[in-house]
Amino acid sequence: MLIIGRVLLGGGIGFGNQVVPLYLSEMAPTRNRGVVNQLFQFTTCFGILVANLINYFTNEIHPHGWRISLGLAVIPALLMLVGGIFCAETPNSLVEQGRFDEARKVLEKVRGTKNVDVEYQDLVEASEEAQAATSPFRTLLKRKYRPQLVIGALGIPAFQQLTGNNSILFYTPVIFQSIGFGSNASLFSSFITNGALLVATIISMFLVDKFGRRKFFLEAGFEMICCMIATAVALALDFGHGKELSKSISYFLFIVIFLFVLAYGRSWGPLGWLVPRELFPLEIRSATQSIVVCVNMIFTALVAQLFLMSLCHLKYGIFLLFAGLIVFMSMFIFFLLPETKQVPIEKNYLLFENHRFWKNIVGQRDQHHGKTAAV
Repeated sequence: MLIIGRVLLGGGIGFGNQVVPLYLSEMAPTRNRGVVNQLFQFTTCFGILVANLINYFTNEIHPHGWRISLGLAVIPALLMLVGGIFCAETPNSLVEQGRFDEARKVLEKVRGTKNVDVEYQDLVEASEEAQAATSPFRTLLKRKYRPQLVIGALGIPAFQQLTGNNSILFYTPVIFQSIGFGSNASLFSSFITNGALLVATIISMFLVDKFGRRKFFLEAGFEMICCMIATAVALALDFGHGKELSKSISYFLFIVIFLFVLAYGRSWGPLGWLVPRELFPLEIRSATQSIVVCVNMIFTALVAQLFLMSLCHLKYGIFLLFAGLIVFMSMFIFFLLPETKQVPIEKNYLLFENHRFWKNIVGQRDQHHGKTAAV
């Protein structure tokens, strides 16, 4: 029964990860798109934090605490079901369905003004191009969408899991047990780390539209590299020699992990969902968002399955490996990702046409179609 329930839950999570970020990105105004899109990460972290609190307290209720914990999950599910009934369809979707008058009304409502002519016209033009694309997955493989494929659909969702965030959290129960939290160490460590994720997401929400996506990726990447190296050195010196972690090393690792989670929670955590959505034009948006979710889930499963095996062979070296991966992905961001803050989604293709690397790949298509001149 529990396995079947997990399968159904997995389907719901898959649909949610596909639809909710897409809905937010299409409804959000350009100037506040970062904040609105990161509500997805914020509410996810908040939900996990509440779930950990519930698990922490129901763990003491015998023998039916686990039933209470699972049963309470009905409440957010009902809220999402009922709330979805009252949500308006996005202007993008309405335009694609040919419901132009309704699309304009919704756009005026969510923008709070009737002065939406430019944005509405962009949606109509994007819809016409989308309808010309009979196969969005095949369209994604075209040369002009190479940046969206490499950066948004494959690179960022894969790198989000290869940061080692889930792996470094593997050690938190051990550290909390060493400090003295006993059998509740796992639940308490989850509460602390998810609380740090929530705080970091709030920081990112309020600052990402001011400082930009690239700065958050690069600054937090440097912090994460330092934390990974510090973790590797501490474990190499004081763990795996037939003795428990000392109190001083345990407290040190707790601080390092807390800083790592704060860095991840304001960069690769929320931006791993935000930036790909900002890169996709309407004609490939649904297809590419589904690829983002699939790639993310595949690498989540791969890291989960291979981490323990790698840990047995590499020991503390696994954290040096993750540090190296973060160096690579930070270079990936520095050289390949243009800044997308406050750029309308339907105009993002211009960023690649003027990019020092991507312009050599996508630049020819606008000369052929005359699109740059039209814009």
